[in-house]
Amino acid sequence: MALRSAKLPLFSPLHGFVDKGRRFVWQRSRSMAPAAKLDNNEELRRLKDVNIDEASARRHVRDSLKDIQLNLDHILFKTPENGIKTKESYEVNSRGIEIFSKSWLPEASTPRALVCFCHGYGDTCTFFFEGIARRLALSGYGVFAMDYPGFGLSEGLHGYIPSFDLLVQDVLEHYSNIKEKPEFSSLPSFLFGQSMGGAVSLKIHLKQPNAWAGAVLVAPMCKIADDLVPPPVLKQILIGLASVLPKQKLVPQKDLAEAAFRDIRKREMTPYNVICYSGKPRLRSAVEMLRTTQEIEKQLQKVSLPILILHGEADTVTDPSVSRELYEKAKSADKKIVLYENAYHSLLEGEPDDMILRVLSDIISWLDEHSLQAEGSVVTSV
Repeated sequence: MALRSAKLPLFSPLHGFVDKGRRFVWQRSRSMAPAAKLDNNEELRRLKDVNIDEASARRHVRDSLKDIQLNLDHILFKTPENGIKTKESYEVNSRGIEIFSKSWLPEASTPRALVCFCHGYGDTCTFFFEGIARRLALSGYGVFAMDYPGFGLSEGLHGYIPSFDLLVQDVLEHYSNIKEKPEFSSLPSFLFGQSMGGAVSLKIHLKQPNAWAGAVLVAPMCKIADDLVPPPVLKQILIGLASVLPKQKLVPQKDLAEAAFRDIRKREMTPYNVICYSGKPRLRSAVEMLRTTQEIEKQLQKVSLPILILHGEADTVTDPSVSRELYEKAKSADKKIVLYENAYHSLLEGEPDDMILRVLSDIISWLDEHSLQAEGSVVTSV
């Protein structure tokens, strides 16, 4: 029987199954661990019972399992590390929150461009994205990723989004600091957003319309599908409760785990993403996501940067018709949409190998073309 990874909220299209004051940076080195056995791993069963509301617990759990994670029999984890310089960091941002980040750089050459990743709701940049980042780095790109406050290894109550605007500001601050470094300041930079990360990417672009050379949006959450929104009366009750019980997990949900991963064998690997947030959404988090998508839906015509939109036609988590609407309404002169027949939500993680390789190839080809176009162009932060 397939292992289920998460239960998703009734009105939240999700992606993935998805010591304060100190600052330290280290190089990650990984020993080769034996391939994980999905049906009989005592360490996984033990760690699933750990309370990971706080970042310290999530970090401990991840450290205990990371070698097993990266040796799972998944095509993403088969991408070699040779030729890639990897670094993991913790840094305290301007709001006093300790943020986890990771980078993958070509070892023998200057990156042709920067790719700044925005992950989906509940997810982290330390699991499936590891393989995606390696592919991009081996293609010549400097890849940067971070966990949002309250997600993955970053500080904050697990799964709690008190303000989507503050979350976006934290991401914008982190990537702006990277782009301003002397070794990167002259390079083109691209946003790469998956699911809720697509909403984060669009919000960043709307704040900085001229700062990015383009954006790759994979199954972007830019509108909540109508059939996932609760009835108006229930929605208003939840919004009211969020003002007095913001951290409570009271949002209705239905099980959509099988809808995100088409490949059953890959679906069975999702429990190994142990630090993903898989509980009921906290009230404030759900309300903030709903409010954000309503705002974005009203501003689709303001999207002006080059965009590549990728979506599975069989995605029932985020609606592909909304991606079509983004494509049609965006005022970008340079825009492209690719809809993959029969594909589900997790295009880069949960599809058969040939589909994952096709999507990766489409992304890299688009980045190659637009990196060349951006060479010599001045991209400002205003």
